[in-house]
Amino acid sequence: MSHSSVREASHAGSWYEADGRHLDQQLSTWLAEAANSSNTKLKARAIIAPHAGYTYSGPTAAFAYKNIDPTDVDRVFLLGPSHHYSLDHCALSNHAQYETPLYNIQIDTKITNDLHRAGLFSVMNQQQDSDEHSLEMHLPYIAKVFEKKRKDFQLIPILVGSLDSSKLEKYGQLLAPYLCDPKNLFVISSDFCHWGRRFSYQPHNPADGEIWQHIEKLDHQGMELIEKMNLADFHKYLRATDNTICGRYPISLLLATMEQAKRVVSANQVPKFHMQFVKYAQSSRVKKSNDSSVSYASAVLTVASQCTYHNPTLEYKLNR
Repeated sequence: MSHSSVREASHAGSWYEADGRHLDQQLSTWLAEAANSSNTKLKARAIIAPHAGYTYSGPTAAFAYKNIDPTDVDRVFLLGPSHHYSLDHCALSNHAQYETPLYNIQIDTKITNDLHRAGLFSVMNQQQDSDEHSLEMHLPYIAKVFEKKRKDFQLIPILVGSLDSSKLEKYGQLLAPYLCDPKNLFVISSDFCHWGRRFSYQPHNPADGEIWQHIEKLDHQGMELIEKMNLADFHKYLRATDNTICGRYPISLLLATMEQAKRVVSANQVPKFHMQFVKYAQSSRVKKSNDSSVSYASAVLTVASQCTYHNPTLEYKLNR
């Protein structure tokens, strides 16, 4: 793979501020408000956060991003769903940098090439990379959180397609060493329930109250299963409810990666992952069948143990 070009910030000026100064002020305000609402700060190894327009989801995303300590992080793995073209595997970017209104983020071309050599990834063409917002909407937040070490970290963008159980296992095995390395951070891009005619999804159980209350209950059922880090039960929930969680596959891949990390270490060194949702919101409170809404949720994954990850060529150590 050759990496030379810069991916332009194609959604700047529409989905979020194109002016770097205004964008910086907006992000700073949301991060400060999130920090002030809770004195607890977790040390995130991974986060789940939304990717809608910032006026809708920006404040919710801040609750995840405020828990990132960039001090010892060298790489950010960014996993987002494919909205614009059919994909049954994962795809990488061949750009050298991703543009943001704050500054350009460097792509880790070595890791990207290493992943590509595994034979499981395709490469996005320029149009596919440019069209996809699930990755781009996280770039300003990543740039803001890492602004003091902008030259000392790199990004690995991964577009995640519709993965069956076999593929989830294979990608999980491949990514587990990176998740076990405390120098890496994983950012998982997902919105939650998309409710309304335009989404062809309008369930409502009157016993739950108004429509928005049913949506909230539905989302929290899924969130609780993600917190339990049980991939099989999360998939059962998705099949039973058809909840329109657009990042179901990136979330599933994170859960699969954690499962693989636990399988390859000795019994007394199994990593103790802890997943916690820290914020939930809806774009509007649906009360009528012709209304619509999208839900947003932010979660933080921490690692509270010490373990050693072994594979044939690499050894990664957790010190948490």
